[in-house]
Amino acid sequence: MAGGVARRWKVAAEDRVPTRGVLRRPGLRAVDILVGLALVGLIYGLLRIAPSLNAPFLPKTAPSRVSTDPANLPYYAVRSLLRMFVALIASVLFTFVYSSAAARLPRAEKVLLPILDILQSVPVLAFLSVTVTAFIALFPGSELGLECASIFAIFTAMAWNMTFAFYYSLVSQPRDLDEAARIMRLTKWQRFWKIDVPSGMIPLVWNGMMSFGGAWFFLAASESISVLNHQYALPGIGSYAAAATAEGNLGEICLAIGVMIVMVIGVNFLFWRPMTAWAERFRVEDSEAAEKPRSLVLDILRRSSVPEVLGRLLRPVGRLLDNLTRPFGLAEHPLERPAVRRRSGDAVFALVITAVILYGGWEAFSYIQSTSGFGEFLHAFELGAATFGRVVLLLVVATLVWVPIGVWIGMNPKITRYAQPVVQVLASFPANFLFPFAIAVFVALGIPLDWGSILLMALGAQWYILFNVIAGASAIPSDLREAMDSLGVGGWLRWRDFILPAIFPYYVTGGITAAGGAWNASIVAEVVDYGNHHLTAYGLGAYIAKATETGDHAEILIGVIVMIIYVVALNRLLWRRLYRIAQTRYAM
Repeated sequence: MAGGVARRWKVAAEDRVPTRGVLRRPGLRAVDILVGLALVGLIYGLLRIAPSLNAPFLPKTAPSRVSTDPANLPYYAVRSLLRMFVALIASVLFTFVYSSAAARLPRAEKVLLPILDILQSVPVLAFLSVTVTAFIALFPGSELGLECASIFAIFTAMAWNMTFAFYYSLVSQPRDLDEAARIMRLTKWQRFWKIDVPSGMIPLVWNGMMSFGGAWFFLAASESISVLNHQYALPGIGSYAAAATAEGNLGEICLAIGVMIVMVIGVNFLFWRPMTAWAERFRVEDSEAAEKPRSLVLDILRRSSVPEVLGRLLRPVGRLLDNLTRPFGLAEHPLERPAVRRRSGDAVFALVITAVILYGGWEAFSYIQSTSGFGEFLHAFELGAATFGRVVLLLVVATLVWVPIGVWIGMNPKITRYAQPVVQVLASFPANFLFPFAIAVFVALGIPLDWGSILLMALGAQWYILFNVIAGASAIPSDLREAMDSLGVGGWLRWRDFILPAIFPYYVTGGITAAGGAWNASIVAEVVDYGNHHLTAYGLGAYIAKATETGDHAEILIGVIVMIIYVVALNRLLWRRLYRIAQTRYAM
């Protein structure tokens, strides 16, 4: 009897004690070698291309056009990709800082959101007209200044959409997350990385992917810069397409289109597809989705121990940052503030901001009065009305077309897996590469650019609505979908009471960024050149493009001010009210 008990204890002990093979650290595997070689190759490529960024540069002798030799296309593609990803990193950092300040500081929110509206409405060419000279002066004799100007232009095409999306995720954050931060006594730094970033990761990734795609649209303008009666060209796929378009060479344009398609598909496969699949870990719902997005690249990274090793190496840096940020205090906001103190602070803040606005406005209008005169504003407002009509028509058609399609894609994970790469290619492909073919069709059919520019603007702006609707539909918790199915809710009732309220906040974000993108796209859509053909539409975009090319600062300023007035007025009268409804009625 005793021997039987001893044998059972021995068997139980053997079952509980790990074997020698379990305790042994796994050796180097093939997947680790693959990931390591990819990392080394990336670092080596960056080191090889870095010296070319600091090449000698003199504004008066700089080339105005790059070579259209197809052998240069791989190098041009790498240079363009580097600019895009540097601009993306800068956009993410800007998004984190700006959105957090707007969401956590009530007084700052009253200033930062209108500024964001204004920045979104300022066209890329207007930024270039101001920043090119400054960056060239900052790095005299080096091409790095022109590189910075190009990257900054791409940054302005990415940052605003991502900032709006992350800001909305912060202001619509569930109350229980705020209570959890207070209970756990998290510092502001810890709250940001443990609560704020994870809760906004899904909309941030989707809008980052959309912003990255939208930035391709302005790649030609940011690499082949024509401002202030000067023409500068940087090596890149955008400047290559611009040179081929100027020469009227359809064969080289087709080569550029083929390289762009390869680049877009490659970036989607190697970067955005893994990011969207990885972001699913931050989805919060009671029941798990039937099918989650998958990525071959992400599966390889998860099987490799290289990311874990890098994480261990960086862990001390994270602890150091935790300790350094503790003096900034805990992530606790006073539930109540003394009324007198709050009103006094608001009055001082409003006084300072008003003084700054009045001073800036006085300087701007004094300059306009001494140059073009205020009568030019009437002409600019007439042109703005024409562009405004195109933007409104674009939004209405895009909403009717892409909302049902976006819901269908977002609510079907299996469809999303196959549709997302296709949508990503369509959204990311720079539509201005197709402008020469569009001009040929317009000329053949006798379509004036006044109407054709709507199609050209839509090619660069409509995708914001589609992507945000897909993100909103995919973010609907599975338990709510199952509840609707169990209750047999279908047809218009399902759309009215379930689908539309669920995607409404995302649609508002997509709508406001699509409107801003359409205004920005009007700069390149209302003036189109191809070979001997020069088409111009009656609109504010053509007005700003002409003023930028000739270097007329007064008309640039007038055009930008008028565009800002139109965009901000539309935002305040329509989109901000819809935002408020989304926060108060439809936030989940």
